[in-house]
Amino acid sequence: MKNKEKKNDPYQALRYREFNVFLLLRFAMVFAWSMQFIVIEWEVYSLTKNPLSLGMIGLMEVIPAVSMALFAGHMVDQREKKGLLVKCILGFSVISFGLFLLTWPKVVDGFSSDTILYSIYALVFLGGLVRAFLGPTIFSLLSLIVPKKAYPNAATWSSSVWQIGAVLGPAVAGFSINFIGVHWSMCTVVGFSVFSLIALSQIEKKPILNPKIGEPVMESLKEGIKFVFNNKTILGVLSLDMVAVLFGGAVALLPVFAQDILKVGPEGFGVLRAAPAIGAFITMLISAYVPLYKKAGMKLLIAIFVFGLCIILFGISTIFWLSVAALFLSGVADGISVVIRQTILQLKTPDHMRGRVAAVNSMFVGSSNELGAFESGLTAKLMTPVISVIFGGSMTLLTVLGFGAASPTFRNLDLQKDMEDHQNME
Repeated sequence: MKNKEKKNDPYQALRYREFNVFLLLRFAMVFAWSMQFIVIEWEVYSLTKNPLSLGMIGLMEVIPAVSMALFAGHMVDQREKKGLLVKCILGFSVISFGLFLLTWPKVVDGFSSDTILYSIYALVFLGGLVRAFLGPTIFSLLSLIVPKKAYPNAATWSSSVWQIGAVLGPAVAGFSINFIGVHWSMCTVVGFSVFSLIALSQIEKKPILNPKIGEPVMESLKEGIKFVFNNKTILGVLSLDMVAVLFGGAVALLPVFAQDILKVGPEGFGVLRAAPAIGAFITMLISAYVPLYKKAGMKLLIAIFVFGLCIILFGISTIFWLSVAALFLSGVADGISVVIRQTILQLKTPDHMRGRVAAVNSMFVGSSNELGAFESGLTAKLMTPVISVIFGGSMTLLTVLGFGAASPTFRNLDLQKDMEDHQNME
């Protein structure tokens, strides 16, 4: 009985001090990044009143993030993780300070709107370079802080903290824009990035587990890509989530819905932006007690299908609280998807390949958020924002149905044995 209780311990990873510090710095970075993105979205749309400009924000970030992702994965596997993370956070802090200056009326007085807009795009582009390294570094560092037997539990808590930051960042952004303005909202972002650096100082340097230090870049990249494409489970979950997020990116158009359709102002914008993250966080918190690894493939397919339905409901809604409910439920479904995906990646990725696999993950899934933002902005420009969202949700449904029908192996995916193997590791 005691052994069973130990295996089901929902707080297993939290019993390691450095992991708790890791959660603090991850929260600070996610909060700062998500808050910054919302503040900049609001500022850009206020400057242009053009939904395509919102899509350009995503495009400016995704170009460097995708183009540098594989090289970043190679570097992460070759270098000490804490030192790399320090450089990433410092880079983000410099970019945030630049955006702080660009939103300061005393600094930009006399600047044209185009000058401000293109300067913002330039800093967002640099942020994409930072993000290419940040994701793989954090993913790899997590596996060095807790033992293998705690990987699944650590992945759940890490994803939950990510969602807390994603909840509070947009919510605080919406209210802070209204009460203290865009400029001082960006000052808050800078403060949280500095806090994350302080937290990181409490984590010791970790060993480099890659046995091929000094391996030529091209050979390293080929090995990483070959591993992902030969592992049908990892390839399937990344591909499915990429397409779903790409076409289900309704959140990119929230400034349009808040200002022009629902007419709820910055406070309502903050509520809308936080609603899906709240739903996802609740799901992740519950998953620490009720694991999702049994029949994981079918659960993932159902979750993404429900996500698509919620996006369609949000697109056709003209009632604020119905829109909030639709986004909340989309977050619940997305939370299930995130937990299952992160569990698969942690369980099935060798230690020496984590940087490269995380880099491919960022290309498939992370960057699809920005591509989805561009797709939503472009279709909103060509159609209307409402039709754009409905189209995206419909494409998500078709993707899930097609993938599920074509891949019976994925439908039957179950992680029970993998979980038991890792729980038995000392």
